[in-house]
Amino acid sequence: MTKLLPSFGNSTETSPLILIVDDEARIIRFVRINLEIEGFEVIEAGNGLEALESIRKNMPDLVLLDVMMPEMDGFETLRTIREFSDVPVIMLTVRNSEEDKVQGLDLGADDYITKPFSPRVLVSRVRAVLRRSQTLAPGEDAVLEIDDRLSFDINTQEVIVEGERVNLRPTEFRLLHHLIENAGWTVPHSTLLAKVWGYEYKDAISYLRIYINYLRKKIEPELSNPQYILTERGVGYRFVDFRRQQKEKQKEE
Repeated sequence: MTKLLPSFGNSTETSPLILIVDDEARIIRFVRINLEIEGFEVIEAGNGLEALESIRKNMPDLVLLDVMMPEMDGFETLRTIREFSDVPVIMLTVRNSEEDKVQGLDLGADDYITKPFSPRVLVSRVRAVLRRSQTLAPGEDAVLEIDDRLSFDINTQEVIVEGERVNLRPTEFRLLHHLIENAGWTVPHSTLLAKVWGYEYKDAISYLRIYINYLRKKIEPELSNPQYILTERGVGYRFVDFRRQQKEKQKEE
């Protein structure tokens, strides 16, 4: 079994660095107290511009980013962050609409917490996102040849599509890895969510739908006609087992 190793940007193994971005001092104080109790290191930013500067300077391991901020809101801040950094981001908002969640995830957010939230929910989500941001340690036979067009590199967390390397974000990597490990089998929505995001996300199908779309954009020759990741409606997703298909074809010949 491949061992998971921490890949936190500016922290020790036991003290990840968390950046809180919010224009409300009471929210920052609440979040800081509860994270520091759990052993996290915490830094603060009062708006989007301060957050961008802090990310470049301090390289935090995770960002807690408020959506409703004056001048530069959380969505605009996140859009700018993704131009230069893959740091995990959890959005904080008072709005609980599906549209807002989808917008944040589409822009590259890793999770979404609705205010007000309990300390237990906050810490649980932070830990879950940090786990997903970990990288796999290098190992032997790291490149999986899917077919003549597509390969999957476990060491670099990249896919090679028609000779071109395409980087995967940590959650995309974990999702694709799990699908490939179960090639030929339909993996239920709840199983993928529990394995990739964590058991507490087992009903968050919108997360899964968005990330499947991310992967298809990166690996499929036609987004409207996927060849690798197939949808089994109402059940889950299946990665096509090209190796088995090739063996069956050789037997027929």
